[in-house]
Amino acid sequence: MADRKTIRPYLPGHEPEVIRVWVSSGKATYDFISWWDTCTEETALPFFRSEILRKNQLWVGVSDLRIEAYIAMQGSYIDQLFVEPDSFRKGWGTALLEHAKAMSPQGLELHTHQANVRACAFYEKHGFVAAKFGVSPPPESLPDVEYHWRPSK
Repeated sequence: MADRKTIRPYLPGHEPEVIRVWVSSGKATYDFISWWDTCTEETALPFFRSEILRKNQLWVGVSDLRIEAYIAMQGSYIDQLFVEPDSFRKGWGTALLEHAKAMSPQGLELHTHQANVRACAFYEKHGFVAAKFGVSPPPESLPDVEYHWRPSK
């Protein structure tokens, strides 16, 4: 049976799987942020509910009934895009970005840490341009970069 990949709107029942993706991906990606060293699905839950879920629209990437990725957006701003580590480099990031571009065809914005070189390369590969360099808000206070994507004219 072929692996079917779909992107669906987030539903409340998705919460445990989305948090699993967020925590496992964060631990695999952000070795330069100490918060991830002690983060668990249980400790992430309050932040997920108060900051991510409450402030964003979410879509999930599902393959064979398993959530493997998600994107959280505030209008044209991509707040989060996370992929399960076992699913890195399998097209989920690209699929979610294409979904975001379809949802916001006038353009997209996002921030990522400068130390997250894989993410920077990924966004640049997909037409995002560094618009501003700065520092992320506390408690991280790390060098970040603001990216913009605008459609071709």
